[in-house]
Amino acid sequence: MKLEELSGCRLGKLVNSLEISPTEVVSYFADRIRTRNDDINAFAYTMFEQAYADAKRLEDRLAKGEYAGPLAGVPVALKDFLPSRKGWTNSHGGVKALIREDSEDSVFWKAARSAGAVALGKTNAPAFAFRGTTDNMLYGPTSTPFKPGFNSGGSSGGSAAAVADGLILIGEGSDGGGSIRIPASWCGCYGFKASVGTIPSVNRPDGWSASHPYCFNGAITKTVEDSAVMLNFMAGYDPRDPHSVPLGKRDFTELMKRPLRGWRIGFTEDFGIFAVDEEVRRIVRSAALKFAEAGAAVEPVNFSFRHTQNEYAELWCRSICFDTATDMELWKRDGFDLAGDYRSQLPEEFIYWNEQVMKADILDLRAMNEMRTEILDEQEKAFRTYDLILSPVTVCPPVRNAQDGNTKGPAEVSGRRTEQLIGFAETFFENFTGNPAASVPAGLTEGGLPVGMQIIGRKFRDEDVLAASYAYEQISPWTYDIPLNRK
Repeated sequence: MKLEELSGCRLGKLVNSLEISPTEVVSYFADRIRTRNDDINAFAYTMFEQAYADAKRLEDRLAKGEYAGPLAGVPVALKDFLPSRKGWTNSHGGVKALIREDSEDSVFWKAARSAGAVALGKTNAPAFAFRGTTDNMLYGPTSTPFKPGFNSGGSSGGSAAAVADGLILIGEGSDGGGSIRIPASWCGCYGFKASVGTIPSVNRPDGWSASHPYCFNGAITKTVEDSAVMLNFMAGYDPRDPHSVPLGKRDFTELMKRPLRGWRIGFTEDFGIFAVDEEVRRIVRSAALKFAEAGAAVEPVNFSFRHTQNEYAELWCRSICFDTATDMELWKRDGFDLAGDYRSQLPEEFIYWNEQVMKADILDLRAMNEMRTEILDEQEKAFRTYDLILSPVTVCPPVRNAQDGNTKGPAEVSGRRTEQLIGFAETFFENFTGNPAASVPAGLTEGGLPVGMQIIGRKFRDEDVLAASYAYEQISPWTYDIPLNRK
């Protein structure tokens, strides 16, 4: 049996029915990681001994006749960025000077463990998760399994590459500008980002950090059902999160099965401002029209943004550095000068934007919030007419890996200059507004590289995005042979 071809839910059923043991699952995927990881560099490190111990405890429960959860024995990986499993370590995305022991469990790991999953290790990410590619000075770049040497996308690129190559079945993602959706797109996986307030995000000492833009915990999976199961375990109200919303208990595995007949769906290739590769336009346009088979009306939707693609991308770069610049200044006052003493471990672009933020004043903050408001108003205007909005996830296929630990997006797309950290992705608007959004595989380029389509829903209507994703998955299944058969 080829376990890598199963969904997490399917493998969980086999484990619960005692057709395969959790330790056999760990052994199978550990061997697969040893054989294949070097080619794509998905894992920062593995924890197989811990995984075997966790699997053995699951076996003891199963031997007593217990139900071990819908993802019993399913191999998952955690993201090597922020703390995600107490007692393990994180590097803040490949920054050697910041390697620390994890002080707590992430929302993802709490949910996955409760569902019965077993963690095999941590996956690669860029420094401070500050870009839409995965590369760093410590571990190097991660490749899409579809074509090693081309980037996996970021910042959750290690998780997406590991899922795509069948090294695990579910990977942890975090999304501050598209970090779940971009790598899902470039690795041919499914990536779902929930509405703000749906999944708790508890930050201390500043409870309002990770909200400018909104940052989210989530999962990258093979199937929509696996993501719905993870959301069932991750969603919930937590009063310690100032944005948390008590939406009540919902079963997303049932809500995702709702029909789309009569829905109005707006499709945009570029939001009126993005330069988009012509092959990406063609692939995503063709994918969007498939929703007609589910009984939905797909129509062009127009936007009237007042700023350019690059101006909004630079807004994201400045906004997300408010927290990192503050952290580094506080560290410096305590005698730990990261940008000074360990500058070679950080990308120059990261240092530049943090320096810009330190020079900002209160009027700069007002101008940034006004731009963010423009995004919110334009999007909400479209949602007065449409149930969903579709777009490309990225404006280009995966880029080649750099050789210096600093892979960036393209400098130019279709003859127009493109901001290289996030400006090649049509994802970061949803981090400014907090709307739910997902990436579904739309197809492959002639060169065999994956392209993703973004599905955006109304705020707090996560089930709409899942329902559209599931309907599309039934119409256009995205099982590809390329990653699994790579030599």
